[in-house]
Amino acid sequence: MTIAAPWGGLDASGWTLALAGLPLLLLVGTLLGRGLGVHRWGLPEALLAGGVGLLLGPRGPWPLVPEAVIQLWDGLPLILLTLVFGCLLVGKPLPRPGGLWRPLSAQVLLSLTLAFGQYLVGGIVVLWILGPWLGVSPVMACLIEVAYEGGHGSAAAMAPTYAALGVEGAEDLGLALATIGLLASTVVGGLLVLLGRWRGWVEPAPPLAAAPSPGAPAPGAGPLGLAEADGVAPAPIAAPELQPATDAGRATLRAWAVNLALTGLAVAIGWGLLEGLRALAPRAGASVAAVIDTFPVFPLALIGSLLVRVVLERTGRDGLASAAIQSRVSTLAADLLIAAATACLDLSSLLHLWRPLLVLGVAGLLWNLLVVLGPGRWMLPSPWFSRGLVDFGQSTGVAASGLLLLNMIDPNDDRDVLTPFSIKQLLLQPLVAGGVITVVAPLAVSRWGLPAWTALCLALVVLWVGLALWLRCGEDNRNAPTPGG
Repeated sequence: MTIAAPWGGLDASGWTLALAGLPLLLLVGTLLGRGLGVHRWGLPEALLAGGVGLLLGPRGPWPLVPEAVIQLWDGLPLILLTLVFGCLLVGKPLPRPGGLWRPLSAQVLLSLTLAFGQYLVGGIVVLWILGPWLGVSPVMACLIEVAYEGGHGSAAAMAPTYAALGVEGAEDLGLALATIGLLASTVVGGLLVLLGRWRGWVEPAPPLAAAPSPGAPAPGAGPLGLAEADGVAPAPIAAPELQPATDAGRATLRAWAVNLALTGLAVAIGWGLLEGLRALAPRAGASVAAVIDTFPVFPLALIGSLLVRVVLERTGRDGLASAAIQSRVSTLAADLLIAAATACLDLSSLLHLWRPLLVLGVAGLLWNLLVVLGPGRWMLPSPWFSRGLVDFGQSTGVAASGLLLLNMIDPNDDRDVLTPFSIKQLLLQPLVAGGVITVVAPLAVSRWGLPAWTALCLALVVLWVGLALWLRCGEDNRNAPTPGG
């Protein structure tokens, strides 16, 4: 029996191997990664799983996985990234920054400077080095942001767009760049931590309030530490009634079913928006239709995720969305994406792409270091080094890399760096790091030309840095002592 498929017509056993083999590969990578302790270095275990798949693939030393299975896995990243974006906002309350305005605005402006600067340096090295030297496509200038900000998921999901625009080996180059960024974020970030301690940039934690002695009741508490109001002792706490295991299991299944349905609704909204755009595009002209034709669905799935969250909060049904379940689905999809994309790497194609890989990788890394250690010192409020370090890790590798670096100098988040960073991630994810700008950038380069796009990125970088310095000057003026005060 043969099942018709767009991936070469796998038979039933082939489909079983393809669909069951990828989770099995992820399990092997997870067990191997935990045994080696790779998480301590900020490396995802899914990357290790993909490396195992690469060794077992048809181009590896132990070719146990057939080519047809690799072809099926090669079509999964875009689907899985769409699922990740569909989960992104459903389970998260919409942000209300309030008093976080100053550190949040500075963190946002620093991230925008890093992201658009990666386009800027990419444009410069392609225009002045790689274009004249190797004759590469101008669209290759966008790969630094795709790989460093977006990571393996964006590099794999954007591969069809780059292929349609004529970039040779874009997927392999993007995935290799993302791996370089992941390693550099840990190794170079660790050296940054040592430099920061040596130069005194790591600020001491603020003093903590005196904690009660162990075993002492809290202020205003009764003999057992329970608060007493108006001299009335608290009522005894009844033991919770144990629910049968079957009821708990049914509730868990219902929660999973509801949350998967909400995610599916977000993806369906994104698909509907894309189909609507494609239906309207011919009326706007051939150039617009060509852009929409290469536009992927995952940024619109993010809009669907936002709309689902808005409706849930407006109707008071936001309790239906579980942040834990949405996070698990998103994490599993991202891990499967990284494993599949890495396992499908064609290492032979990288042999003649090592020069652009080296130039782009070094240019992106130097830019991130320059921004964090240069204008980042004045763009960010105190503690500037901790705030810049976590953004360096995220903008070079992944968000987990930034959190790992922050944990090296502030394991308890005593300086309150994590909150504005997390909200910034939520606000900017729809734009950069695999968002709308990541999708639009190569299309803009192909339509406007690389010089115009590079000039626009330069203007935006100057704007973001200028705004950040203006906010910093305003803050310094407000905090300056008044004459005679």
